[in-house]
Amino acid sequence: MTRLWYLIGLLLLASGLAHLGVLAVTGGPWDGPVSFRKPFTFGISFGVSVLTLAWVAGHVRTRWRNLLLGAFATASTLEVALITMQAWRGVPSHFNQETAFDALVSRGLAIGGGVLIAVVVAFTVAAFRPDPDVSPSMRLAVRAGFVTLLAAMAFGGVMIARGMVEVATGNAQLAYTVAGSMKPAHAVLMHGLLLLPALAALPLPEARRLRLVRLACLLYGVAAAAVSVLAALGITAAGPSTASVLCAGAVSGLGIGALAWTYLDHHGPRRAYPPSSRFASRSNGL
Repeated sequence: MTRLWYLIGLLLLASGLAHLGVLAVTGGPWDGPVSFRKPFTFGISFGVSVLTLAWVAGHVRTRWRNLLLGAFATASTLEVALITMQAWRGVPSHFNQETAFDALVSRGLAIGGGVLIAVVVAFTVAAFRPDPDVSPSMRLAVRAGFVTLLAAMAFGGVMIARGMVEVATGNAQLAYTVAGSMKPAHAVLMHGLLLLPALAALPLPEARRLRLVRLACLLYGVAAAAVSVLAALGITAAGPSTASVLCAGAVSGLGIGALAWTYLDHHGPRRAYPPSSRFASRSNGL
């Protein structure tokens, strides 16, 4: 089943990249509720999230692993499909109550979001159960990663709630502005589940990995808090959409770089680890 989740993640990535090409060719707007930026960013983000969860779930002890991964992959595909469909129709995907069909799409997105939150909560609870087969560095990284992902989901929920309040009071256009202001905070926390476990998988002695993960958790927490406070105050170095892409790209890029290092080391000449590195072989496998 893991191969299926990886395949779905790769297809979502391909969809996102394809729509970046569409955006480049059509020259459409980057910002705003109607833009091919949305299927691009959502396709990439959900693709990375599905791939990440499929990998990280191997470090979480739960009998419902495949069921939870299947629910996450299905909900992610639904979210990307609905957002992509609305982009091609030239109408907003979120907060759109103009027609009965658009309202149905908005409800579908809300249901998909609810499933995603439920799956992340279930994995987070499971991650905090003791598992002696997982190294201390990986255990800390996975737990912190799920906590940051929950925080990202919480910001997403706040964005939707604030937007729906504006829609209900007849300020549909303002809904996109109010919700969009929280995009950087949501984005910077979204891929901590990739970055932190990737650092815990680096080809280093376990003691060094544990120190690295602890430092990364501290620095990441401070950076995420700073971005969140600035976003709440409406202070960003760029527009919310651009800032969110930069934040998500920086975090996921560092994680992918760490995984690439581990992969190259794993497939290169064998390196001897100190005898005290109890978890070296398992933590370094990808």
